[in-house]
Amino acid sequence: MIAGSELTILVVAAGRGSRAGEGLPKQYRSLAGRPLLAHSLSALLRAAPHARILTVIHKDDLELYRESVAGLEAGLEGRLKDPVYGGNTRQASVRAGLEAMDSDAALRPEYVLIQDAARLFASESLILRALAAAKTYGAAIPGIAVTDTIKEVDAEGAIVATPARARLRGVQTPQAFRFDLILAAHRKAAAEGQNDLTDDAAIAEWAGRRVHVFEGEAGNMKVTSAEDLALAEARLIRDLQDIRTGQGYDVHAFGPGDHVWLGGLRITHDHGLVGHSDADVLSHAITDALLGALAEGDIGSHFPPSDPQWRGAASKIFLAAAAKKVRARGGMIAHIDATLACERPKIGPHRDAIRASIASIAEIPVSRVAIKATTTERLGFTGREEGMAALAIATVRLPL
Repeated sequence: MIAGSELTILVVAAGRGSRAGEGLPKQYRSLAGRPLLAHSLSALLRAAPHARILTVIHKDDLELYRESVAGLEAGLEGRLKDPVYGGNTRQASVRAGLEAMDSDAALRPEYVLIQDAARLFASESLILRALAAAKTYGAAIPGIAVTDTIKEVDAEGAIVATPARARLRGVQTPQAFRFDLILAAHRKAAAEGQNDLTDDAAIAEWAGRRVHVFEGEAGNMKVTSAEDLALAEARLIRDLQDIRTGQGYDVHAFGPGDHVWLGGLRITHDHGLVGHSDADVLSHAITDALLGALAEGDIGSHFPPSDPQWRGAASKIFLAAAAKKVRARGGMIAHIDATLACERPKIGPHRDAIRASIASIAEIPVSRVAIKATTTERLGFTGREEGMAALAIATVRLPL
């Protein structure tokens, strides 16, 4: 058992992640329906249920951070402290986090674990070993035995040494320290201009502290490259074994207007659709499909038309809320497949834009959204152009 004032975990998430390719910093990339950082924080909150967590972020990433933590499991958010801004290097970012802890009596712990945000599979046993090692040695890091032969080379690439493999370890995080020890080491390094040390163990070593290596975990992977992102997502998806399918169906009549809303996209038309909200028939059907997959009622039970606050509301609010419910259950939207039934407007020219809009609202890749359209051969109310109908099927994956 970890006492509430004993341990704070410092999560380093201020980097730009350039080696992961173009796009958002890797800690905010979506993996299995949630940002990588959300997975990392969830793992730590579960693995260390009595620890506090402080995240160091880049000054430009506050909104991305807020979006990431908004979907965490209910009851866990309160243990996350407000983030602090990091510096230009990992070393500066860690020191900023340590100084923030030192200035807040409610945060200042006996022991601190320093964890890279890019490691999203921290286990309870790893956290407990880290804390035990910190208590025993004051400074300790997880490591795993090296299985490949390692060669040291010179500037020309010629081998100059072959270190004994039995004495080598691949180093991981979380790195574990007595708080006053690592804070003093960081302050000393900063005061003496020693700013190029690559991890906290190196800082402790430079300050003259002996650092112990305890047993790490092979599964405690670090996401660095685009290939790592793909591997991590595959591993996350493999753990979501409760696969569910929901369906949704909605109809709205045509009325006066000069546009319709479909999947959150405004499409010019010679009529509008009539409804309590913006009558986005496609978003309504998809929302019901997602709620059905979760067995959480339908759109009317969550956003009743009797409630005046939803009069004229943008239906993307409903779709986003349903998608958020999937993420809140620790799950992901695996696929959305929807069909529109109408004579006009023609959907083909707008198909890709509608897909992109739905993907953005649901926070999933556009490759997981399929939109089709059909006429009803002039039969029925859609054939008479009295209205539109939409049918949607959603597949979600949840943890067992």
